[in-house]
Amino acid sequence: MRRIIASTYATLDGFIDNPHLWSMRHNSPDAMKYALELALGADALLLGRVTYEGMAQAWPAMGGNPYADHVNSIEKYAVSSTLSEPADWQNSTLIPGDKLHETVTELKSRPGKDILIWGNGRLTDDLAAHGLLDEYRVWIYPVLKGSGEPLFRADSVTALEHVDTTTFESGVVVLTYRPVASEG
Repeated sequence: MRRIIASTYATLDGFIDNPHLWSMRHNSPDAMKYALELALGADALLLGRVTYEGMAQAWPAMGGNPYADHVNSIEKYAVSSTLSEPADWQNSTLIPGDKLHETVTELKSRPGKDILIWGNGRLTDDLAAHGLLDEYRVWIYPVLKGSGEPLFRADSVTALEHVDTTTFESGVVVLTYRPVASEG
């Protein structure tokens, strides 16, 4: 069965918004190699509406390197209760919000590689609460923002098991956790 992995950039003080403003100067070669291997291990992206709309504006114009070329070529699934059709981004499909659990269950059962989620929000909270999220990879950047959109919200209640820690030359650390079934 395919895994769903949420990969999220966060500041040391726990904020995730506007990573393009604070993450780029910490992209060391070893971190970029890790990111490429993570992307190449996936053949689909599963994105919430807000993340999808932002990415769909920028990514189709990117290319010419293995990372961007791979991301643009794989399946993209946008979860939304408000969009009527997906943006013009190659291989994009809309998943209606009320069909999320059944669609994701079916996607996980298909043969293939991992499914990546970029970001951490209501989508990851919902999937974790329903036992459909397999792993969090939280990239902690050596940056203090002071305020912004938090990494987790009040609804992000999930027991986790630490699986791995990867440290890069730049000081970025990836913490890998898996949700564990609650007892009781």
